[in-house]
Amino acid sequence: MGSSGSRTINLLGFLCPVPVHETRRVLLEAPRGEVIEVICDDPETLHDIPALCDRMGVELMEVVEDSGEFKFVIAKVNSDL
Repeated sequence: MGSSGSRTINLLGFLCPVPVHETRRVLLEAPRGEVIEVICDDPETLHDIPALCDRMGVELMEVVEDSGEFKFVIAKVNSDL
């Protein structure tokens, strides 16, 4: 009780718009307080995922790039979704 969960979505190999649609779908289903880690390799996501977070009112906590893979850590906080 009061413990927030987390999950990882592996979207390697998928091109836009799939990573954005899947991230949005998971965020809509996630309970408030959950942290979602999204792993992608589409460079477009470097623009699209932060824009999605801004539109949805969720917090993009971290973006890490490693050898062409991008990890976005998103917290569903301050959101009425």
